[in-house]
Amino acid sequence: MTMTSVRRTDRTAAPRIGVLVVAYNAASTLRAVLDRIPDDFRAQIEHVLVCDDASEDETYQIGLEYQSGTTLPLTVVKHVENLGYGGNQKFGYRWAMDQGLDIVVMLHGDGQYAPEIMDRIVEPLVNGEADVVMGSRMMERGSARKGGMPLYKYVGNRVLTGFQNAMTGASLTEWHSGYRAYSTDALRDVPFADYSNDFDFDTEIILGMLGAQKRIVEVPIPTYYGDEICYVNGMSYARDVTMDVLRHRAHRMGFGGGSAGGIDTQAYEIKHSPHSSHGQLLNWLTAMPSAKVLDVGCSDAHFAGLVRAMGHHVVGVDLVKHDGVGERLDGFVEADLNQGLPREAGSDYDAIVAGDVLEHVIDPDALMADMVSRLADGGSILVSVPNFGHWYPRIRAASGTFDYDQRGPLDRGHVRFFTRRSFERLIDQAGLRIVERRTVGSPLDVLERGGSTAVGKAARYASAVDRAAVKVRPTLFGYQFLYKLERV
Repeated sequence: MTMTSVRRTDRTAAPRIGVLVVAYNAASTLRAVLDRIPDDFRAQIEHVLVCDDASEDETYQIGLEYQSGTTLPLTVVKHVENLGYGGNQKFGYRWAMDQGLDIVVMLHGDGQYAPEIMDRIVEPLVNGEADVVMGSRMMERGSARKGGMPLYKYVGNRVLTGFQNAMTGASLTEWHSGYRAYSTDALRDVPFADYSNDFDFDTEIILGMLGAQKRIVEVPIPTYYGDEICYVNGMSYARDVTMDVLRHRAHRMGFGGGSAGGIDTQAYEIKHSPHSSHGQLLNWLTAMPSAKVLDVGCSDAHFAGLVRAMGHHVVGVDLVKHDGVGERLDGFVEADLNQGLPREAGSDYDAIVAGDVLEHVIDPDALMADMVSRLADGGSILVSVPNFGHWYPRIRAASGTFDYDQRGPLDRGHVRFFTRRSFERLIDQAGLRIVERRTVGSPLDVLERGGSTAVGKAARYASAVDRAAVKVRPTLFGYQFLYKLERV
């Protein structure tokens, strides 16, 4: 990589704004694009980075010539090898963060997007109203076609955008604009280095921002189609985008790859469906009179807060004290459950809840024995564990694609795996008997969250089919096993 740069000496006050110009074979347009940056906006710019992605023309030389005669704080980079559209952005965003910038605007070197309205693109970020701003050619009715967007691209854009909104619950008018601005704080909160190096990077980073609950604002932009060369293969792009969105939905259900290792300190999302593990545990607790309850592995205590609202006295134990835990519990003890229940957790509990906990500890037998010792006479232990015999882990193991996921039976935080037989053996060894056993199916209701009405209907139908399958073959279709236990 070759780089030359000019740094401005009179830095402006925060927010510090940078412009990333992604360029490939843009020798005929680059100079004009830089000239079109308005004079009044130039004063706000801290840095401009021109990223030449190993062009085969004189893009880099044009950039150097422009640099020598401009007051723009310009840095010109040429990659030795082509990084791809997404890879070029990754380089630029890392550069923006390394420079300590607050905002980075992506501008295309081929002139497809208007530099004249860059101030409108950054305004919601400067005002603190957004984490991401996307220029949309579809916000103003008819403007895209008037600006020269080919009919097949217009139709494809609308169809893909509609599909992406339906699957994610977003309401963007356009997912496929390359005119964007990001807060660097928002960029730090998404793993953009893991995203595609191809053109679907733009979709993956928006999916990441949605997952991180970032504020995305759209502003209308003019459409311009000139004689620039399009390097996007439309069919491949549509396929890649579709797969990205489907993987995003699968991840929300707990299916699909996730990084392994490390201690999971993220709060668990409560499942409100009566057919879920949380729904069943709450059903058991509702049937109890006012009781003293210990929630082992209480996470952010949203579940425990519902239990407390029933009139129970609830104490929680977990590795991390999340925000708001103190308001949702009668007592909290911060402890590593791999070391057992701490003495401060107390004893003589009428009910001990261990929802999706035992698979996270190295010695679940020891923790179970510890919970038994804290029970009052006649007390109950309520447990849920994921089923490693579920069809999904079976397929992953049998096909040689076993790996950890973001959640579900193959959650990256799991260190022990259970089938129904192996877990009931653990129950027996702990000196407990099964009072009641339930099996719940896959959390397909997750598909309803953030999806369209049609997606919600399909999810409810799929959930009904899955529950029927669980009744027929619980060890194959059961997602989680739940037990109400008492001492023998």
